[in-house]
Amino acid sequence: MSEPNATILSASGAVGPAAAAPTIAGVERRVLIASLTGSAIEWFDYFLYGTVAALAFNRLFFPNFDPVVGLMLSYLSFSLTFFIRPFGGFLFSHIGDKIGRKRTLVLTLSLMGGSTVLIGLLPSYESIGIWAPILLVTLRAIQGLGIAGEWGGALLLAYEYAPENRKGFFGSIPQMGIPLGLVLATLSLSLMSLLPDDQFLAWGWRVPFVASAALVFLGLWIRNGIDETPEFEKAKRAGDVAKVPLFDTLRYHWREVLIATGAKVVETAPFYVFTTFVVSYATTTLKIERFTILNSITVATIITTLMIPVMGRLSDRFGRPQVFLTGTVLMALFAFPYFMLLDLRHYWAVALATIVAVGLIWAPINATLGTLMSEIFATRVRYTGITLGSQIGAAIAGGTAPLIATWLLVTFNGNWSAVALYIIGCALVSLVAVLSIRRLAP
Repeated sequence: MSEPNATILSASGAVGPAAAAPTIAGVERRVLIASLTGSAIEWFDYFLYGTVAALAFNRLFFPNFDPVVGLMLSYLSFSLTFFIRPFGGFLFSHIGDKIGRKRTLVLTLSLMGGSTVLIGLLPSYESIGIWAPILLVTLRAIQGLGIAGEWGGALLLAYEYAPENRKGFFGSIPQMGIPLGLVLATLSLSLMSLLPDDQFLAWGWRVPFVASAALVFLGLWIRNGIDETPEFEKAKRAGDVAKVPLFDTLRYHWREVLIATGAKVVETAPFYVFTTFVVSYATTTLKIERFTILNSITVATIITTLMIPVMGRLSDRFGRPQVFLTGTVLMALFAFPYFMLLDLRHYWAVALATIVAVGLIWAPINATLGTLMSEIFATRVRYTGITLGSQIGAAIAGGTAPLIATWLLVTFNGNWSAVALYIIGCALVSLVAVLSIRRLAP
């Protein structure tokens, strides 16, 4: 059962009455910028790998296999890190709940940025043989460790500074980093894709990886001027800091961890289908130009980046569960129409499918997920609780999504119906999880 300081969720699902939006104080503005900047950099590094995995890694690091097997091995290197992330979550959430949110964020950003630059400098299989895929997977694992701790810290930096009636809005700002990072990744690769194929494979894909070093230094500089969150400082002064946060979380909040894990499924699995799996599906199976699909993803992610804070503010008015569940139901309903539009193989149809799925339907899910998770855990174990839920959910549903989608497509002889049913199944899991919420911790 939950710890005794949990409060009852109101019938509307909101955590407080809607009120006129107050002016954001200077310190709060800096917190939001620091939270968004770091989050965007982390996800830029992360999505950069996922997109290049679909375009080049199967040929550069796994070249001695059948093309389909090589692609699946490339996706496997993408998905393995999702299973590393829970271990990174254990480590960094312990630091975050014991020592503080800010220090943890500096460490996670450094790990993430360093591994990304090294991937850009990594020799191919042709140059160093089997060491190329081994080093690639190792560096990818380090990325996974970094992102595991980064997400929870960036979220809590914003959430724990937020006024009570704007927690939905504040909590949505670091969530903008996910599509914003994807925009930066796909935009940079779209530019590199203008190169001839041989030059893209030789050096073009490396440029965004190496250039990300400048973004990492920028993120560290911005975060350096931010103080620890008021809620953590208050808990620390009161002595309300868990000795072993993981034990307290599993003892008092195991139900909430299960709910957070289930809620994560619809946010992560369909997203990787729409943004990672679809790159190879569209270019190989449907013979759609690479530039077309990458541009569609870029436009869709720009739209969802703008929609996320709007959805966050709506959640302050109508409640997090209501906004989240609306997006979840729409996700299930659009699974089949999404692939029907792709099958038309026209630019407008590909763009429309991607914009609706990623730009509009995914936005309310992503915008509210972090705040929804934060509200079901007490401050003393909040970092650990949301990290466990999100990283276990990501490991189960996110890392495996491109691999499962590719396997389903091959197994059913190119019939996408199985992939659409997979998306619907993910939505149903999250629907049940969020409907199970009964209590929210302050």
